[in-house]
Amino acid sequence: MVFLICLTIGLITAFVGSIMGLGGGIILIPTLLLVSSFLDSFSWVTPQSIVGISLIAMIVTALSSTLSYAKVKRVDYKTGLLFLTGSIPGGAIGSWLNQFVDSKSFLLYFGILMIVISLLFFIKRDRNHKKEFTGDEKGVRTFELFGETYRYRVPILGAFVLSLIVGTLSGLFGIGGGSIMVPAMILLFGFPAHIATATSMFMIFFVSIVGASTHIVLGHIAWEYVLFFIPGAWIGGKLGAKVNQLLPGKVLEWGLRVILIFIGLRMIYQGFS
Repeated sequence: MVFLICLTIGLITAFVGSIMGLGGGIILIPTLLLVSSFLDSFSWVTPQSIVGISLIAMIVTALSSTLSYAKVKRVDYKTGLLFLTGSIPGGAIGSWLNQFVDSKSFLLYFGILMIVISLLFFIKRDRNHKKEFTGDEKGVRTFELFGETYRYRVPILGAFVLSLIVGTLSGLFGIGGGSIMVPAMILLFGFPAHIATATSMFMIFFVSIVGASTHIVLGHIAWEYVLFFIPGAWIGGKLGAKVNQLLPGKVLEWGLRVILIFIGLRMIYQGFS
């Protein structure tokens, strides 16, 4: 019974996380917390153990979906590697800080973080970013999507500072960083939604490895349960990437808004209850 529940949770969270470029952690963590409050067979669930499970599951999800996105050339490898310069050390720092967070604070802070991100995503941005660059300037990235040409540029210092913050939050909350990084790439740098989600999954793969390694060293991994999530994470990651390729950018953005608000409100409610 526990295996089937974990398999289903892993499949659904990986599917949704891969579509939106979130990695699945923001769904897996609250789902496990909710299940543990109803079933005694999940009494082993703690904030530390589920963050460790989330990060390991996201390694599988991110690898699966990145391979699918790579086939259709939607991953911006150069910019993704640039963001990793801050995300990787940030992930290690956040994972270390996680051990000092208690259950109630964990839920409350997690919820507030999600609400803040969702509100930022409602900020109206300049829709004319495609006209700002000719494609000849240094550092400008160019992608063709659905017959349109998208151009954007990511400053090195800004990328490092942002990714360091995101990496720390990723390790602390086990969210993979995509729920913060995807809106940031779209809002701050003018990424098209499809490139942002694909590049986010590419980054999540490496960040999750670092974060999970830290949790392994700290002894936070419930190995007897974590393997139950891996098959679902692999299959869900593949399916999510396939569906993403069929959805318009507007749908992806609205999906992000709805998911972040729903999860944020749920976590805040649990944190105060």
